[in-house]
Amino acid sequence: MCNYVRIKSTPKELEQAYQAEYIGDDYTRDDKINGFANPKLPVILDHDTDHIIAAQWGFLPSWAKDSEFAKKTLNARMEEVHQKPTYKNYTNNRCLILVNAFHEWKWLDDKGKRKDNYLIKIKDQEIFAIGGLYNIWINPATDEEILTCTIGTTEANPLMAEIHNTKHRMPILLNQEIQYRWLDDIPVEDFLYPNYNPQLTAENLTNLEAQSLF
Repeated sequence: MCNYVRIKSTPKELEQAYQAEYIGDDYTRDDKINGFANPKLPVILDHDTDHIIAAQWGFLPSWAKDSEFAKKTLNARMEEVHQKPTYKNYTNNRCLILVNAFHEWKWLDDKGKRKDNYLIKIKDQEIFAIGGLYNIWINPATDEEILTCTIGTTEANPLMAEIHNTKHRMPILLNQEIQYRWLDDIPVEDFLYPNYNPQLTAENLTNLEAQSLF
């Protein structure tokens, strides 16, 4: 699944790439952003493509009692989204989650004690979008409104199946030609592999880090 992403682009760079104004709170910028910390990611919502805002990574449905639930909802299997209680009422709450890349680990043994860390990108795109769902959750303890999101996932294509060789999954990765269609309430099935198969590149960071030691 996708639990770590890279976002190095500045708000100005996102604005130039998406012809939209960045507003609101800051988002996390780092080489390896840990989803389990529920960081804020830059997103474009379906009803307002003129703006980019920050959303908490970790989806909270309206019935969630507290924010701890968000650690379980970094990803949503889109093949099952219409049946899952967490997501079934929000399948048309679409957003673009803007990143530079995401991390995935390839197991080198049966128990995952040895792994290679790969950095995955859409070919020839410095910034790209991941298809996500969002909800504005109201904290019952404080009445604070929190914009939350989750990364949609699908079956892995051949490259990602080779890397994510345990569960064979990948995010819904959207190139420039198709990204805004995700916001148009088109059935999610249209974006699942093999119906949609983006061109990807993968860099083995483990090998690079090992080489840098010598």
